[in-house]
Amino acid sequence: MRLSLSHETTYHYEDQVRASIQYLRLTPHDSERQHVISWKLDLPRPVRAQIDPFGNILHVLTLDEPHDAIIIGARGQVDIDELREAEHESQSAFPFLRSTRLTEPDEALRSFAEQHCRQRRDRSALIDLMHALNQTMVYTPGVTAIDTSAAEAFAGQAGVCQDHTHAFLACARSLGIPARYVSGYLYTEDSTHLASHAWAEAWLDDAWYSFDVTNQLARPERHLKLAVGLDYLDACPVRGMRRGGGHEQMHAKVYVAQTPVISVHQQ
Repeated sequence: MRLSLSHETTYHYEDQVRASIQYLRLTPHDSERQHVISWKLDLPRPVRAQIDPFGNILHVLTLDEPHDAIIIGARGQVDIDELREAEHESQSAFPFLRSTRLTEPDEALRSFAEQHCRQRRDRSALIDLMHALNQTMVYTPGVTAIDTSAAEAFAGQAGVCQDHTHAFLACARSLGIPARYVSGYLYTEDSTHLASHAWAEAWLDDAWYSFDVTNQLARPERHLKLAVGLDYLDACPVRGMRRGGGHEQMHAKVYVAQTPVISVHQQ
C-alpha cells in the first residue's frame, strides 16, 4: 500500500514570541515494513536532520527573531508492507522496560495486566490485553491532556489513542515485556477519523509487534510510523518551547490517502 500524506500545523500567538525552539519528529525512515518514496518538510528556515537516542529522525527548528506565528508542514509518499507483522532491529529493547511519569503502572494497572495475561507472556496475551483496555477505556476526546498519566486515564476509564498507548505500555512493562510508544499516521476511509495517531509496540520473540488499542489492530497494515520513544514526550511529532507570546492557538490539518502504485514495464 502506498500512502500519500500532507500535514500542516499552524501556531498563532496573541503576542509576539521573542524566541522559540521546536523539536520535530515529522520524518519517517525506511524499515522492514515501510519504504519512504519521497518526503519534504516545509519550515520557516532550512534545518539539518539528526538522529535522536531512539533512532528517530529529528529536526530542531530555532527561531531567534520575534514572530507571532509558525507554520510547519510535512508531505510525502511511503510504501507500507501490509503483510509484515513484525520488525527486527539491532538496537537493544531493554531500555523500553523503563517506566516514565506518564507510563508508571499503579496497582490497578498491574492487577489489570495480571488478570488478563496470567502467566502468559506471548503475543496472544498482549492481544487479549489490548482488547480489554479498549473495552475498559472508552475513546473520549477532550477528557485528558498531554500530561495525563496512564494511571489517571485508566482510573477515569476514558481517553484517546495517547492514553490507550500509555496504559498498554504500563501494563506490558509491569509484566516484564519491553514496550514503546509509536507516533505516526493511520490511513482510514472514514474522513472524520483523525489521521494523526499513536499506538504501541512490544518486544516478543526478538522482534517488535504492534498493538493499536484504539482500533484493536495487532497488525500495522495501515500505519505509517514517524517516531518511537518511552512515551508521548519522546515521540510526538512536534514539541516546543518559547519565550513570550501569551495565549497560543494551534490548528493542524492532516490528510492521508492511498495512492495507486503504477508499474512501468519495459518492452
